[in-house]
Amino acid sequence: MAKVILSLLATAIVLNAHFLTFISNTDNVSNEKQSNIEFDISFIHPFEQTGMTLLKPKVYVNSKENQLSLKQSIKFNHKAWQSTYKIKRPGVYKFFVEPKPYFEPAEEKFIIHVPKVIISSFGLEDGWDEPIGLKYEIIPMTKPFGLYAGNLFQGKVLHDGNPAVDVEVEVELFNKYELKEPSDAHITQVIKTDANGVFSFVMNHKGWWGFAALIEEGELKHEGKSYPIENGALMWIKAY
Repeated sequence: MAKVILSLLATAIVLNAHFLTFISNTDNVSNEKQSNIEFDISFIHPFEQTGMTLLKPKVYVNSKENQLSLKQSIKFNHKAWQSTYKIKRPGVYKFFVEPKPYFEPAEEKFIIHVPKVIISSFGLEDGWDEPIGLKYEIIPMTKPFGLYAGNLFQGKVLHDGNPAVDVEVEVELFNKYELKEPSDAHITQVIKTDANGVFSFVMNHKGWWGFAALIEEGELKHEGKSYPIENGALMWIKAY
């Protein structure tokens, strides 16, 4: 019995939510000194602050025509990546990551999460609610920068440009504050989109919050066997 319990506990730890974490040093550039944007890119459990290996992804700004360079780093003892971008003119900049598929044996599926971060610069805020055009994408319904802890964040999940109805959205705080969860159930919050593909969530603590809308579609092969793909439309939002 003890072995069974230990096995179940190990499985529970493995099955905690995975987030492709895409965090910048700011979400709002107001002067020249802040214009050098730095990104940390890792595949982790954000609340628990534990990591997994992230194979080299691709990072873009605004479209796939504008690819950024990457430098390898380490996050929670696993391979991660860093990137930078110099903002030279006012505007709203939309950065996103395209990873390689990750096979999760415990869940018997592939995971492909595409996170994005939206940054405003030099006072120009137009266009933050316009999609990039990704196959799976979260469109903010709340201005995604300059938010406070306690603000309500709303987003619309799009699948092939159409509202994704009744889709689960997992939410976690990047917990660099050493907060302790009351139970395992508190680690990942889960909400669902409504008939218009919209979800709502109150960010009750300062810091970066990850929102992951999960849509299972398609298959990939691993060792000769086909497995489903968990496609994630992700967005990272900072609360102050």
